[in-house]
Amino acid sequence: MPVARPETSDSRVIAHVDMDCFYVQVEQRKNPELRGLPTAVVQYNSWHGGGLIAVSYEARKFGVKRSMRGDESKRVCPEIQLVQVPVARGKADLNTYRNAGSEVVSILSRKGRCERASIDEVYLDLTDAAETMLAEAPPESLEAIEEEALKSHVLGLDNEDGSEAKENVRKWLCSSNADRRDKLLACGALIVAELRFSVLKETEFTCSAGIAHNKMLAKLASGMNKPAQQTVVPLSSVKGLLESLPIKKMKQLGGKLGSSVQTDLGVNTVGDLLQFSEEKLQQRYGINTGTWLWNIARGISGEEVEGRLLPKSHGSGKTFPGPQVLKTISSVQHWLNELCEELSERLQLDLHENKRIAHTLTLHASAYKASDSDSHKKFPSKSCPLRYGAAKIQEDAFNLFQAALREYLGFSKTQGSHNNQWGITSLSVSASKIVPIPSGTASITKYFHGHQPSSLTKQLQGNFIEESAPPSPSGNENYSELNVNKPQIELPCEETRIKYADPSLHRPEDKNDLLNDQIPCCSSENQAEDEFIHKSLTLSTSGSEICSGVNQSQASQLTKIHSGDHSFKLNMRGFNKQEQKRKTVKDKGTSSILRFFKNQDPSSAPQKIEHVENTEDVKAPLSVGPQSTSDNCLEHNQSEFPKERPVEEAGTSTPPGSAQFEQGRGVWSYNSDEIDPSVIDELPPEIQQELRAWLRPHKRQNVVKRGSSIADYFLPTRNA
Repeated sequence: MPVARPETSDSRVIAHVDMDCFYVQVEQRKNPELRGLPTAVVQYNSWHGGGLIAVSYEARKFGVKRSMRGDESKRVCPEIQLVQVPVARGKADLNTYRNAGSEVVSILSRKGRCERASIDEVYLDLTDAAETMLAEAPPESLEAIEEEALKSHVLGLDNEDGSEAKENVRKWLCSSNADRRDKLLACGALIVAELRFSVLKETEFTCSAGIAHNKMLAKLASGMNKPAQQTVVPLSSVKGLLESLPIKKMKQLGGKLGSSVQTDLGVNTVGDLLQFSEEKLQQRYGINTGTWLWNIARGISGEEVEGRLLPKSHGSGKTFPGPQVLKTISSVQHWLNELCEELSERLQLDLHENKRIAHTLTLHASAYKASDSDSHKKFPSKSCPLRYGAAKIQEDAFNLFQAALREYLGFSKTQGSHNNQWGITSLSVSASKIVPIPSGTASITKYFHGHQPSSLTKQLQGNFIEESAPPSPSGNENYSELNVNKPQIELPCEETRIKYADPSLHRPEDKNDLLNDQIPCCSSENQAEDEFIHKSLTLSTSGSEICSGVNQSQASQLTKIHSGDHSFKLNMRGFNKQEQKRKTVKDKGTSSILRFFKNQDPSSAPQKIEHVENTEDVKAPLSVGPQSTSDNCLEHNQSEFPKERPVEEAGTSTPPGSAQFEQGRGVWSYNSDEIDPSVIDELPPEIQQELRAWLRPHKRQNVVKRGSSIADYFLPTRNA
């Protein structure tokens, strides 16, 4: 649907550059022996020698046209040289021509805003460059005019040939009394002539151009004098240009709208539209289209040149004429896979070279029905969000086709076998809504690529794998987090290897080495925690150390230590590493109250904790083994201490599944109602902020027992 845009200025300088039989020129550059010979580029297939997609001007003199097949062109011109388009995935591969077109665009964009309209045509906005030339070096001040500029065709001038025509062009270009708008067009003509010469010199390609005050007129003018020439359209010549221009030659009037205008209004040329008022056209075709028709009859177009050197979309398609028509789902899927693979490659190339991503995948197809009732029905187009990757694009495109076919046929299910009801004559997939990647974004793979040798990849390369230990024969093997049956990725402060429990490690010497295998970067932290735990807990006179962070089910497992159950030690060590990893990741880059307690001086902790007065008062007492085993138990206690309440006093037995013994929870388990906000002021600022965010703002103040220390406050209240 055409859009009516008011013209912002009639002093713009717009050029449309169109390459001359571009595909043939690309092949002639590859094979110079073809220059001067009648040549055509053919998209080969087995039906009558394929279709011609480009014909040289030498072949056109013999009557060869692009609508012909290869066999027919040979009958018209026996000397014609037919060059086949490269083939990839069973269809024409146009990448050679796209790349050649990019060479041309890079040259043309040197002088102004450039919009690449297709492989072989470009729009240029040369307004700024023309105004600069007019201000600094106007054409009348030039001592000599380039020969290429003198060969320009200026509409409205006398059409003499030879030297007289060039002299008339010189006078028009260098006229000092001309309208300022014509002077800007004269500057634009000189700039375009220079650009066309640069294209010829650097790429060996010739091109034609049109220079006017808007895109519509420039497009019309570029095809008026070909090849290797340029045409200028002054404002005074616009009416004469459109007066005799057939309706079907105007852009966007070559289809149904143009046919409707010819039939309904009885007009044959664009100039014939001048007899209708804007209101009349709006009543007939709507406000937008009516205004657009009224504008183009007067040569008015406000369409801007978009600053785009890259295509707005990528597409891949193929036609299936005659006996090649697709009649099965499997054949359609095969060709969709081929088209999507090509589309995916172009998207990846665009992403790599231009840092752009597409957002919409669209499927188009042409089809027919065997029945006459709905033969006029058009095969619907379908779109969906685009997912990168050939397999994903293929999957989505096939789903779009199935949905479109169901809608086209009116069936709930598509047919997979040969059918006589429908046939597909063309297929295409396209990617649109292509935008630059926002600055500051990157793929997640960049994070891994940028790691030091201690990254995930390096860790997995030099891993040391040990087999999993068999379960305990007692049948109570559910250690929950204590079992290490899965490989775990260690943190940098631990050994960069993946470990399992190994039955072969049941030897005492292997067991001791494994338990004592500590990394220097972690040992200082363990010592600090040991010192804090020893100062904070009251030990029994028997020398047994209590693992206050272990629940009753874990306690039953610990009773096996002194009896020689070594698998627990191995599992406990893996558990310590897992807890340490989890705590390191959680606390990294944050300031937590847990760190505050770890870094406290041992003297600041209470000498006695009310909740653990004597091991003899605790129900289900823990059996304590050798010192090495007790130390290992303490390591486990250190990892669990901030997350769990200490073991309750005698007479307060609690089931293992209660809230007081939440295992593996990364949250503080104290009741927020027991916290006095006035005590928070005694904490460091970073801890105050953390606690105030945790507490409810409307919390009532509780009275704290006089003489209580801050450590007493954070421990649970002793039961009466």
